[in-house]
Amino acid sequence: MFNCLPPETASMPNSLFHALQGQYFVGYADNISLNNGNNAWASLSNPIGSGVNLFVNVWTVTEPSTTPLNIQVWLNATLPVPLTPSTFVTPTNTAFFPLPTPEVQIFKASNTNATPTGGAIAYTRLSVPGQTLADEEDGKFIIPPGGNFALFFSNPSTTTNTTNIKVAFGWWEEPICRY
Repeated sequence: MFNCLPPETASMPNSLFHALQGQYFVGYADNISLNNGNNAWASLSNPIGSGVNLFVNVWTVTEPSTTPLNIQVWLNATLPVPLTPSTFVTPTNTAFFPLPTPEVQIFKASNTNATPTGGAIAYTRLSVPGQTLADEEDGKFIIPPGGNFALFFSNPSTTTNTTNIKVAFGWWEEPICRY
């Protein structure tokens, strides 16, 4: 018997492909406070020695304030301290046992007067008060061990009201191949 059908091919989004492999993760940093002309930030940080490259897929920022925020996207910057880690991280494919654990970590900082140094500003955005801003990167930002992808927040109007920002990230991790 001959099979006269052509071979099947399928296409799927990168995020689904990496989720099927247990390499896609989501997480968020909550209650990032900003007031009185101070700054704040949230980052995906790839630790030195992680053995993986970080591929940034998506990020969202929700802020219920009445004034817009300036959002700068930084790559591989030295970020202001103190670092507060977020524990709100999970793989998206929960069919694995045991569940995959990400190497990449989420950090945040509130009400700091410091700014990032080194690295590079990739681009800036201005938020719309009371709305969620989302940007899909589809893995185009690739961060090696020791680097980071950071969202740095400042408020152009030095309001005394406190803004509580929520930031979510989606990313995948791939082992670094040595040839």
